[in-house]
Amino acid sequence: MQQIKILPLVVVVCVPATLRAQAPNPSPKQEQKAAMWSDSSPHKSGFVTANGIRINYLDWGGSGPALILIPGYGDNPHVFDELAPALTGRFHVVAYAQRAHGLSEDKAPYDTATLTEDLRGLMDGLSIKKAHLAGWSMAGNEITAMAGMHPERVDRLIYLDAAYDTGDPAFIAAFQAIPPIFLNPPESAMKSLDSYRAYVSTVALPGLRDIHPAEAYIRELVVAQPDGTVRLRMSEGTAQAVAATMLAERRDYSKVHSPALAIFTETFGDTHNGDPALRADVLAWEQKYMGSFRNASRERIQRELSHVEIVSVPGTHMDFLFTSRQQVVAAMRRFLGGSSSQK
Repeated sequence: MQQIKILPLVVVVCVPATLRAQAPNPSPKQEQKAAMWSDSSPHKSGFVTANGIRINYLDWGGSGPALILIPGYGDNPHVFDELAPALTGRFHVVAYAQRAHGLSEDKAPYDTATLTEDLRGLMDGLSIKKAHLAGWSMAGNEITAMAGMHPERVDRLIYLDAAYDTGDPAFIAAFQAIPPIFLNPPESAMKSLDSYRAYVSTVALPGLRDIHPAEAYIRELVVAQPDGTVRLRMSEGTAQAVAATMLAERRDYSKVHSPALAIFTETFGDTHNGDPALRADVLAWEQKYMGSFRNASRERIQRELSHVEIVSVPGTHMDFLFTSRQQVVAAMRRFLGGSSSQK
């Protein structure tokens, strides 16, 4: 398979041609907000040792059954900073960073069975007997495997645009056909935290008018260097290893008996950004590959999971947790309303 560099933010992102040459300059208002920034999301951060590694978790508290949120490929649990507080009225909400992600320890291997044991160990370390599991993107692999391997620990499953089998030949074909505009950040985006923030705002979160709610998430994606530049927190070697594992494993729904909610977004990448030629390339890729794969994935999960509800929300795979937060929260509350997990 052709090796393609991947931005450790989501599986793929669209990089406009203009940004490959020069990341946008942050506005004075953005710089002022950044200088005054502090993490205002009402969580505590901690670590547990599970399956032989240190795992970082965020705990928003709350009353009710345990709800564990799991971020996607290359991401960190701060992606849920806006979503989680809206759920604490009914649930005790926790999110964590998978191994090699965020502040968790980087230690191979990265296969789904290992990640699933990490999740089980996290639950043991936090004294959570049973939980609802909500996974974004790649995390659909863990929640599916956890429900199949340890059904006594799982109540209900929520696929946050995560009902995709990334080992499916159709997805691999789409991955191999990604246009050249789906690349790593340009060097200009790594010149400072401000440049990187502006890059993410334009490339990955274009639907988010105010980038401030994603500030903690953005900051944890990179590491500041003494000279003011930033580097991606996940190394290129680790990113490639995690991606290779993700593409090599097939998902198995046959052992899953938990009720499930599958939330799908309208598109995978941004089809509105950049110049007309770029939009045409991205839209053509979406229509040729991801549109049909999304439809097939919906049909498959409907066919293979006996108790599944499917919901569509506006936005892209990259930004919907922010831009469609109200719709996602409403769907989750409705679906989890009658459940009875134990902490």
